[in-house]
Amino acid sequence: MTSTTKAPPLYPKSHILAASGVAALLSLALLVFPSREVEAKKTYINLELDNGAEYAELQDEPDSAASQVRQSPFANTAAADTPTDNEPQPAQVEEPPETDPLQRIVRVENGDTLSTVFAKVGLSATTLHAVLNSSKEAKQLTRLKVGQALEFKLSTDGELESLHSKLSDLESIALAKSEKGFSFKRELVKPEVQTTYSHGVIKSSLFLSAKRAGLSHSLTMDLANVFGYDIDFAMDIREGDEFELIYEKKVVNGKQVGTGNILSARFTNRGKTYTAVRYTNKQGNSSYYNANGESMRKAFIRTPVDFARISSRFSTGRRHPVLNKIRAHKGVDYAAPRGTPIKAAGDGRVTLAGRHGGYGNAVIIQHGQRYRTLYAHMNGFAKGIRSGSNVKQGQIIGYIGTTGLSTGPHLHYEFQVNGVHVDPLSQKLPMADPIASSEKARFMQLSKPLMAQMDKEKSTMLALNNQR
Repeated sequence: MTSTTKAPPLYPKSHILAASGVAALLSLALLVFPSREVEAKKTYINLELDNGAEYAELQDEPDSAASQVRQSPFANTAAADTPTDNEPQPAQVEEPPETDPLQRIVRVENGDTLSTVFAKVGLSATTLHAVLNSSKEAKQLTRLKVGQALEFKLSTDGELESLHSKLSDLESIALAKSEKGFSFKRELVKPEVQTTYSHGVIKSSLFLSAKRAGLSHSLTMDLANVFGYDIDFAMDIREGDEFELIYEKKVVNGKQVGTGNILSARFTNRGKTYTAVRYTNKQGNSSYYNANGESMRKAFIRTPVDFARISSRFSTGRRHPVLNKIRAHKGVDYAAPRGTPIKAAGDGRVTLAGRHGGYGNAVIIQHGQRYRTLYAHMNGFAKGIRSGSNVKQGQIIGYIGTTGLSTGPHLHYEFQVNGVHVDPLSQKLPMADPIASSEKARFMQLSKPLMAQMDKEKSTMLALNNQR
């Protein structure tokens, strides 16, 4: 028995040729005009850290319609446009709002140099050389920041006539062509100084509470330094502690561009209230005093490392973590990340800056006849710190490390009185001089209104909160 296979129906040759032609045209169209629907899209996701800083992380998001970046309040540079790949993007040339063929605005991108920026607007290396050699100040133009805008004005033959760049709300630099070449000018805007009041209650940390109260990082550090003689911000801060201050605010065209000095402040720590008033004497020297004119400043600051954690206290019978034997611990250990700055506890003369046995890299400072401090296990020394040099209270003398007999990065800090080791945490610190009697009346004329203003501001704030 034989089987037969039925052949498929045949289409006319003319139909097959037509279908092939349509397919070829469709393929060509897809190559020339790729669909935008399939292009990968990206967006920035903002993440907030515990310390209040923010950063942006780039992630794929296929269905995202748009993306925005919220700039961190502590960022040094402006946010750049989102790159489409990992390659460095060239400087972007923008047209001015009023289109002028002789004006160009270049916004600096990652990887740009002044040479690439000049080339982008068609200026030669010869012009760049002439600009940089016109004066020492002109070399400031090479310090570019991502997001910085450079505004070029060109002549009809394409040569550079002028260049302007705004570095901040308070500072701009400009370059103009002159008969002798190019002249450089630095322009400073003088802000209006206003006073403002701020209040906060600590819930977790001083920095987070200060941020919620509208204080910048630098202003928070200033506040801690004002009360740093009486309050150990590494150990003493508790939930419910309260602070308030009146400080200077710098304003340009209605916009805050910075802060100035703290004029007065109050800090309640563990139920005890400390006050501070900034006063400039007749010689022009400024310092902080309490509301009665007694100096906030003492001969020594309480802790030589800001916001560090105490990892080991003063003890006469501690087991050494490296030697594994009982040995007196004649100081206090402050644990902090490697590279954290270490400050001189008081004015004095450096008697040692170098290797010192198990202390590793160490600095010893003699403060007058009675007092001596030691700072050990440093990663390195600050510039200018050497045996025989003089230091001021609060001056950076070195950085946290783990040299010598140390199991991790920390500062070992010792305090001696007449050659005897004492606990720096419990030692009563000698006071600095109070307001001169000849200036006491002048000081009280400043202090009383500032304290009264804080009382009024706080009462108003509490009344408003009770109405809500």
